[in-house]
Amino acid sequence: MFETPLFETHVGSPRNRVDGRLKVTGAAPYAAEFTAPDLAYGYVVSGAIAKGKITNIDTSAAMAVPGVVQVFTHQNRPRTAWRSGAYQDEVAPPGKPFRPLYDEHIVYSGQPVALVVAEDFEIARYAASLVRVTYEAEKHQTDVAKVLGEAYVPPKKRSGITPPPKPKGDSEAAFGASPVKVESEYRIAVEHHNPMEMHATTVVWEGGGRITVHDKIQGAQNSQSYITHVFGLSNDDVRVISPFVGGAFGSGLRPQYQLFLAVMAALELKRSVRVTLTRDQMFTMGYRPDGVQNVALGANPDARLQSIRHDLIAGTSTFEDYQEATVNWSVMLYRCDNATATQKLVKIDTYTPADMRAPGAPTGLFAMESAMDELSYKLGIDPVQLRLRNYSEVDEANGKKLTSKELRAAYQIGAERFGWARRNPVPRSMKEGRELIGWGMATGAWEAQMARTAARAVLTADGRLEVASATADIGTGTYTILTQIGADALGLPMEKVTARIGDSSLPKSPVEGGSWTAASAGTAVRLACDTVRQQLFKYARGMDNSPIANADLAQVAFQGERIALISDPSRFVTIADAMRAGGVDRIEAEETAVPDKLVQARYSSYTHSAVFVEVRVDEELGQVRVTRLVDAVAAGKIINPKTARSQILGGVVFGISMALHEESMPDHNLGRFMNHNLAEYHVPVNADIHDIDVIFVEEQDELASPIGVKGLGEIGIVGTAAAIANAVFHATGKRIRELPITIDKVIGTKETA
Repeated sequence: MFETPLFETHVGSPRNRVDGRLKVTGAAPYAAEFTAPDLAYGYVVSGAIAKGKITNIDTSAAMAVPGVVQVFTHQNRPRTAWRSGAYQDEVAPPGKPFRPLYDEHIVYSGQPVALVVAEDFEIARYAASLVRVTYEAEKHQTDVAKVLGEAYVPPKKRSGITPPPKPKGDSEAAFGASPVKVESEYRIAVEHHNPMEMHATTVVWEGGGRITVHDKIQGAQNSQSYITHVFGLSNDDVRVISPFVGGAFGSGLRPQYQLFLAVMAALELKRSVRVTLTRDQMFTMGYRPDGVQNVALGANPDARLQSIRHDLIAGTSTFEDYQEATVNWSVMLYRCDNATATQKLVKIDTYTPADMRAPGAPTGLFAMESAMDELSYKLGIDPVQLRLRNYSEVDEANGKKLTSKELRAAYQIGAERFGWARRNPVPRSMKEGRELIGWGMATGAWEAQMARTAARAVLTADGRLEVASATADIGTGTYTILTQIGADALGLPMEKVTARIGDSSLPKSPVEGGSWTAASAGTAVRLACDTVRQQLFKYARGMDNSPIANADLAQVAFQGERIALISDPSRFVTIADAMRAGGVDRIEAEETAVPDKLVQARYSSYTHSAVFVEVRVDEELGQVRVTRLVDAVAAGKIINPKTARSQILGGVVFGISMALHEESMPDHNLGRFMNHNLAEYHVPVNADIHDIDVIFVEEQDELASPIGVKGLGEIGIVGTAAAIANAVFHATGKRIRELPITIDKVIGTKETA
């Protein structure tokens, strides 16, 4: 923690987004909205088979269209890096990344096979329809269930992803000896990212081989690194700018193929080029992976867990071993002496899956928390009480202490707000008219991480502060919370603080993801501002007849653009006078926030939530509505309750969508997803979302991060789908173990109560 006192007036207060006006007025520029005088437009031609090779591409008709500049294919593309390692980005899984237009081989359906570049977008789109591609198809496999026998443990672990922990005790023997058992298989449908902003890249040709790239990305420096390695450029030749991202949720962690195509075309043609993917083409990239999960729980009649086993076989592409922490949560949350978690992969002919909001956690906890709910009915114990009976104060996966855990309070506060005590535990016992009413709950957890991040603070003589880091804002409120932190650090109004992010030329930052941005970038900004504070205080104390000449930094407060004695606020020095006395017109500092390795070695850190849900199910039609939801979240210090609440609301809606709506439907005969548009790929609309009550449970954590923040981006979705599935069982007596819960499943599933 910081030793100097900070009298917060902005941090902890519900402030409006500083970028809000730009967004609602349309003034915030997104990747496909930047322009250049000589801008050309690229349109991607997508492949039609799932596996095989291209035998011929006829581009003559497209090239004959007036206004077409060039048609790029694997036959005429410029030379780029030949090593697959050059294409690996900051968060790439092990394997050989996809290389667009690299050769004639097709490795998934929808793969880009050509790029048409024209003077106008409509010309490019029309010309793209004239490109004729002939293929030699090979037998493909896109169904995970058909290749379970080919499952393997990936030989190389993905960086940043914790593999399943070593087995504890003997889960098989303990399960066999347990008087009460549940064992089931769980699946979720493939889900595709569908943010409002499609993936796009605008490359501005600056001349002399230099380019400015406007990319939809969650880390500008990740795109910059990708470009320099693939195209053999220096960092000085490439600047990536991404000030605003219209939703990403993991789809923008890795550079997508339109970035390669736009940069390739711009460098070859020596002019500015824009490539924007269509909504259909958004389904030709990463997705939340399909997988088959098996969970087995054994317990004594006193509701003490005796055995936990959670196994997963998930799909990945043929060229990368995508991994996410899915089964870990089951052996981490609850006290049990015998626990085993395994995770294997099978290769299928699709693109590599992608991180999608809380990757792994909502999938794994849907299975585990559904099984816990089922166990509660077999034991005849309330679902909350079952979780409390097996509550643990340590990370059960590794035995480490927790930096903090207020999950017990979240259960209590959430249950009270929801009215859980009024629940009739008997399935199908609550009804109103033709609707069955169900109440369900589940636990949520997500890692509270911090990553190495740098930030710069610049204070000028007019009392204005700029804080800057290359991190991103994907709608989470990063601009706002960094502004709040900077304002409080130097006692300034928020109107005098500007946050700059989303630019590769700014201090180094990892991609914005994993819920680590607030803790990481926030700490870096506070460190940089603290250095500015110290220098400013030195000038103030050195003034002639300074009223704070004999004070220590700990004895003053920075408030109201002044440096004042805490004991006597009438004795102060203004920021302007201090800088004038120092003979400077600016004070600049850059600092790097680094996780405490000793803390990481000794502790685990998580955010936690308790999710309570009410559903109403039309008994005749099988339609499910989520009519009420309470989410009690313990996430350390809340910098801005207003933007924090928005984060949880967004995550909860994501969870409702996962439970009831989202499903990418594959045609395994063709090896491609068929409902590749928003008309047929369902996401919730306003009429689907009812009362959502967000509660932030008070939690002090001085170890998770120096500013006490634990992160909120992911925790809202985790546990939500499981709670909904549990509520559907309570309403109907039907245990549905495959998401989404659609009408056919509600009507077709037999009662299991």
